[in-house]
Amino acid sequence: MALNDTNMQIQSHRKLKLGMVGGGVTAFIGGVHRIASRIDDRYELVAGALDNDPERGKAFAVAIGIAPDRAYDNYEDMIKAEASREDKPDVIAIVTPNFLHYPVAKAALEAGFHVICEKPMTTSLDDAKVLAETVKKTGKTLFLTHTYTGYPMVRQAREMVANGAIGELRRVQVEYAQDWLAAPDEDPEAASANWRNDPKKAGQGGAIGDIGTHSYNLAAFVAGVEPTEILAELTALVPGRQVDDDASILLRYANGAKGSIWASQVVAGNGNNLSLRIYGSTGGLEWWQEKPEELWYTPLGEPRRLLRRNGVENTPAAVAGSRIPAAHPEGYLEAFANIYRDAADAIEANEAAVLVPNADDGVSGLAFVEASLESSAKGGVWVSLKEKK
Repeated sequence: MALNDTNMQIQSHRKLKLGMVGGGVTAFIGGVHRIASRIDDRYELVAGALDNDPERGKAFAVAIGIAPDRAYDNYEDMIKAEASREDKPDVIAIVTPNFLHYPVAKAALEAGFHVICEKPMTTSLDDAKVLAETVKKTGKTLFLTHTYTGYPMVRQAREMVANGAIGELRRVQVEYAQDWLAAPDEDPEAASANWRNDPKKAGQGGAIGDIGTHSYNLAAFVAGVEPTEILAELTALVPGRQVDDDASILLRYANGAKGSIWASQVVAGNGNNLSLRIYGSTGGLEWWQEKPEELWYTPLGEPRRLLRRNGVENTPAAVAGSRIPAAHPEGYLEAFANIYRDAADAIEANEAAVLVPNADDGVSGLAFVEASLESSAKGGVWVSLKEKK
C-alpha cells in the first residue's frame, strides 16, 4: 500500500517472518534487501545464514537483531531447523552469489517456504526450468528481484503501453552502462566483485547475466511481449577475463518490431546508466534510471511531454508505487521495497503478484542468457528464444 498525498489509506497486515541466506556484512545487496523489507513494515527478519564464514555470519546476524539460536552456519542447517518451528519464516530471501541461487531456492521451496531471490534465478537454463517446476509442485511462490520493475514510472510506462498509448510496437532500445568492472580482476579495487568474473560462481554469462538479464526483463515488462529471436556478440574487453563484460544483442519480435540491448560494465564514466526507449506506431516513451522520477512521452506529431511521479497524469500502478508527494524524490530503495511489498500482498492474499517477476521470468532470463551465449559462440547467428524455453 502506498502512503502518499493521493492515497492515504490504512490497512492492517500480518507482519511476515523473513529468513535470509547471504547478504552478510560485506555485501551491499544484503543491506538493500533488509532496508527494502522494512520500508513498509511488512517483514520481520528472524533467521539468517549470512556469510560463508560461519563465525562472521553469526556475529553479524546477532548484531542486526537476529536471536543467537536462529543465526546459522549454513543454509542447510537454517532451512532444516526453521522448517520445524511453529514460528518459522514465511519467506526466505536469497542474497548470495549466483551459483547458490538454485540449491538454496530449491531447498527452501521444498521445505515449504516462499522465496525472494536475487537475479539471475540460476546459472543455467536447465536449473531454471527445474526451479519453475518446483514452484508449481510445492504451490509456493518465487519472487525475482528485478529491481527496475518496482519504479513507479516504469510501471506507468507498462500501463501506458498496455492501454495503447504508443500504438503497435515498433522499436525497443535498452542500454545499461557501468564502469565498476573496468579494472583488471587482480586490481585491489575489484576484489569484492571477483566472483562475478568467475564462471563457477557467476555462471557462463558475465555482464549478460548480471545486467543483461535486467535489461531484457525491463524491456519485456514494459513492452508486454518478449522477442522471438536474438543475435548477440559477447566480448571480454578486459584482458584475461573468463566471462563477457560487454554485450550487444539484436532483438526480433513476432509482429516485425525490432530492438537492441547494449550491456557493458567496462565503460568509464558510467555508474548505473540504464535507459529504456520504446516506440510504437503512434508514440514513444523514454525512461532513465538515473532520473527515475521522469518519464518522457511523445504522441506522434505532438510536443514531447514530461510525466513525473505522483503527477496528475499518473496511472494507478504508478500511484500505488509511490510513497511520498511529488518533488520529494524516491529511488532505488523504494523501488526494491515495492517488490517486497507486492510479494507480501501476494503471499497474504494467496494470489499471483502481477507486477513482480517470478520463476517463469527467471526461465525467460536464462533462456536469453543461453541464447546469447550460443549466438555469440557461433559468430553471431539468430537464435530462437521460443525453442530455448
